[in-house]
Amino acid sequence: MNSIPRLWKELSDSADFVCYEHKLNEISLFIGYFKSLTESELLQWHILGCLKNNSDISFEDLYRCIPVAEKEVSSNWDIIQNKFYRGYVVIQYGFQSHDCILVNAAALKGRNVSIPETEFTVEGSKEAFVESLDVNLNLIRKRLPIPELRIKELTTGSISKSRVAIIYIEGLTNEQYLETCMQRIEDVDFDQVTDTTLLQQMIEDNSNSIFPQTIGTERPDYVAWAVSSGQICVLKDGAPTAFFAPVNFWQFFITYEDYYLPWIIASILRLIRMFSVMFSVFASPLYVAVITYHGQSISSVFLPTIISSRINVPFPPIVEVLIMELVIELLREAGARLPTKIGQTIGIVGGIVLGTAAVEAALTSNFLLIIVALSALASFTTPIFRMSATIRILRFPFIFAAQLWGLLGIIICLIALIAHLLRLTSLGMPYLVPFYPFRTADLFDTLIRPPYSKFEHRFSFLRTRRPVRFNKKKANSKKDIDE
Repeated sequence: MNSIPRLWKELSDSADFVCYEHKLNEISLFIGYFKSLTESELLQWHILGCLKNNSDISFEDLYRCIPVAEKEVSSNWDIIQNKFYRGYVVIQYGFQSHDCILVNAAALKGRNVSIPETEFTVEGSKEAFVESLDVNLNLIRKRLPIPELRIKELTTGSISKSRVAIIYIEGLTNEQYLETCMQRIEDVDFDQVTDTTLLQQMIEDNSNSIFPQTIGTERPDYVAWAVSSGQICVLKDGAPTAFFAPVNFWQFFITYEDYYLPWIIASILRLIRMFSVMFSVFASPLYVAVITYHGQSISSVFLPTIISSRINVPFPPIVEVLIMELVIELLREAGARLPTKIGQTIGIVGGIVLGTAAVEAALTSNFLLIIVALSALASFTTPIFRMSATIRILRFPFIFAAQLWGLLGIIICLIALIAHLLRLTSLGMPYLVPFYPFRTADLFDTLIRPPYSKFEHRFSFLRTRRPVRFNKKKANSKKDIDE
């Protein structure tokens, strides 16, 4: 049977656990805590100092005199055990009593708020999430200082006991999406949930798809925008990133910096990203298909150049393309795993040396080298890393399909891809909305970023309870001060 004395005995086997007896006349106080989790100054001056100054005090008076705001009384074995591992000091009033005073003395150790590392921006906020859940909640609270902001806290992981916070706006967020998200997090049955990326994979609608169905970010301003739009944000203690849902396919090619730039510039940049993704996926497969099956479609202007570049290459186009694609992936992985300065050097020098050597050794044509290099650069324009990795992998099925059936193979592979995307959902919301199902009103912030005067309505596919952002007539009726 679980009991407080048994808990003290079990924890005493840990070297960093401190437990001792403090006498108050005839009453013994048993004080226990983990010195690796508690703040020593707070413990010595505010908690233990309070006990030394009161030699004869009742249980209720002892609870009131401890000058710490976050404290409680409990006799529940599970609660006390959980608080121990959160940095609480547990004070048991007498050995026979099961009531304990739980005082928060957790040491807030970790890095300070810094600039975003993977989502750096020239315009806008320079703050990024850190590994402390309380600090991250503060970064969101100060951006959304409204009473309707709700934070629900859950615990996941049978071993990690990770704190997970679900953030939404009461009266705005669709309750069905909220219930679905909370239910899936509560149903997570895994021993170690160490990061939000693990949680993303566990609660997505289709975990077998290479397409992400939630968007991860390290920027609190992006999270604040998503929450105010009606989406649900999830943070985890110990993770420097958050994620939000439901999302559609097109949001993965939108960066929050678009909203800091003039709408014409932001729209052009957004269209460039869309075009870059299509180029990255189809450039190499089209090269294989045209060279292998459709040589007659090559213009007479480019034909001599292509023939001269391939005249000494002993491999068929499929082998040539796979060699270059694998070399690009090797350079990318090497640059990502090495320290920053060395990784940049490897990427630049390795790309130049290997590319030049491959052309001179007749392992590949210089025409293909340009195509593969441009495809690699185009894939970097995707702002969300998980979608960028998906685009990189997506090229290979198209390359093999192009080798088997030429342009017909590319079309068949494209149809299969679209069919897969049509079946995907994010928290039950269609993945290709607003194009499928088609919603004319929601096209305004998909391919282009309109001016803010057009933002009077939130996305209808999010099914928010307050679809109107502002009164457009009232906003357009502003007058100059001299009028």
